[in-house]
Amino acid sequence: GVGKTTIARALYNSIANQFEVTSFISDIRESSTQHHGLVQLQESLLYETVGDKNTKLGNVNKGIPIIKKRLCCKKVLLILDDVDKLEQLEALAGGRDWFGSGSKIIITTRDKQLLASHQVDKTYEVKKLNHEEAFELFTWNAFKSKALIGGYMEISNNVVSYAEGLPLAL
Repeated sequence: GVGKTTIARALYNSIANQFEVTSFISDIRESSTQHHGLVQLQESLLYETVGDKNTKLGNVNKGIPIIKKRLCCKKVLLILDDVDKLEQLEALAGGRDWFGSGSKIIITTRDKQLLASHQVDKTYEVKKLNHEEAFELFTWNAFKSKALIGGYMEISNNVVSYAEGLPLAL
């Protein structure tokens, strides 16, 4: 609700042309819970980055060395969106030696400890909007204008307060 995926998508779109291969894997938390979910995510990664649509991995452990071998010499931009378990990171971006020089791996998650467990170099925490920013976003969406239409001040303030600075709620 704070905009992690939106920011990651915007960043991906603005820098993707600087990389040899790219992949944006979204909704990892949800996708990995399905039957063979992590294997399918590994297969998607291989397809998006090296165009390999015929590889059927069978299990996660078989996919790890294949991903590492195919991507270790490529400059990769990989976005891993909505990660909630270490095993997801280990299956899709196990170590720095999996990717070539200059690669960037961007992870969105709600769990800061998960990033520490995976020894992530840099983190950025997306902040909620302050009341003024939230009010402006709300009026643009509700009234298609920066200025508030008369008579709606109290209810608009109530909505903005209730949303607690979360852009998706606004």
